[in-house]
Amino acid sequence: MVDILHRVGITASRDAVFQALTTTDGLAGWWTRDVRGDGDTSGVLEFRFEGAPEPNGFDMQVMEAKPGERVVWEVVEGPAEWIGTQVIWDLTTEGDYTIILFAHRGWREPVEFMHHCSTKWATFLMSLKSLLETGAGAPAPDDERISDWH
Repeated sequence: MVDILHRVGITASRDAVFQALTTTDGLAGWWTRDVRGDGDTSGVLEFRFEGAPEPNGFDMQVMEAKPGERVVWEVVEGPAEWIGTQVIWDLTTEGDYTIILFAHRGWREPVEFMHHCSTKWATFLMSLKSLLETGAGAPAPDDERISDWH
């Protein structure tokens, strides 16, 4: 198994970051405008991406949503490479920053699609940072396009 790992500091409270990771309005502000569902533990979040190949998104079972500390999603619907993987957001404080230790864990092998997803996660983490620090993120379909895969 292989993982995608990122670290980013955001000058916003852990509560603000947590809200951006667990509410549909928050998620629509930085990842994709087409999001619905329930970001509480045991809920399911549905993310769709205009123009993406079928299935044009992901359904995430919320495994854990510990306010200000941790969010864990398990992919239950989406591309085969994503099914069963977990997306983990651990939040800590360092000075004026909320630090996000991000992990997309459980990839079976480092296929080319994983490389693409690693880059896209980085761009969306910067979109999250921008949303919380300036009030404007760059969610899909307004995100940075990096290839034909979006």
